[in-house]
Amino acid sequence: MSRRNERVSPRLLRGWGLPSPGGSKYDRGTVLVVGGSLRSPGAAMLAGTAALRVGAGKITLGVARSVAAGVAVAVPESGVVPLPDDAAGSVRGDATAALLPELEKKSAVLIGSGLDDIDATREIVSGLVAGAPEALVFVLDAYALAAVADQPELVRPLRDRLILTPNPVELATLLGDGEEIAPDDARRIRRAAQEIARRFGAAVATQALVAAPDGATWTLKAGGPGLGTSGSGDVLAGAVTGFAARGISPAHAAVWGTYVHAAAGDQLAHGEDGVGYLAGELPARFPRIIADLA
Repeated sequence: MSRRNERVSPRLLRGWGLPSPGGSKYDRGTVLVVGGSLRSPGAAMLAGTAALRVGAGKITLGVARSVAAGVAVAVPESGVVPLPDDAAGSVRGDATAALLPELEKKSAVLIGSGLDDIDATREIVSGLVAGAPEALVFVLDAYALAAVADQPELVRPLRDRLILTPNPVELATLLGDGEEIAPDDARRIRRAAQEIARRFGAAVATQALVAAPDGATWTLKAGGPGLGTSGSGDVLAGAVTGFAARGISPAHAAVWGTYVHAAAGDQLAHGEDGVGYLAGELPARFPRIIADLA
């Protein structure tokens, strides 16, 4: 297993470059976000907006039927697929039937933003993986991570086209050894991310680190404590998905998404320890950050 580690810098990203935007929104990739329960519709909205802000051409939000109309009004740039939900407003497992037709038209799909029923989420992941086109990239976040933690076989068909975006708690859940991982334990985070990347055949974006299945890692010094705010993880997952939709490899999409997310946090923090900005303020910073790297 490769153990190389690279520091993420503007120079590195300029060397990688980005695909040409082309002449149509479809040239920049299309994204499906599956999430948005009654209790947290904003998670899917934040993720979808972030995907657009990194350059994806079109988004569709699959959200609980009880919030679909409000989401459609709040995010007029998106298409909306109302999903069956239960009395509590949680998206049901049989939502797969409404989502499968959308997959043929998408470049990348994000599952998890605002879902809140673990069994239903597992059913959705299983159904979408089974029915997905071979080239479709999947990004799993939040409840979708917990759904596959002890059943990695559910996503085995996605090896090398899968991205996981866990926080340290979710990282420990995926690792499955029962030990907590402190957010400031960089060495343990790196080892855990490498093991999970190898086990799932996925790029893993967590904290200020990205790990690839071959053991390679990329780290960055950016972001600060201000990124530890409600909805920030949804923005990160959406940014990563947007880059993946543009045709970048999973590992590079995870690095690009992690970098612009952290760089936007630096700009909003106005200092190393700055806090108090909102996750919803991050995506508006993305286009300028990307332009400066182009």
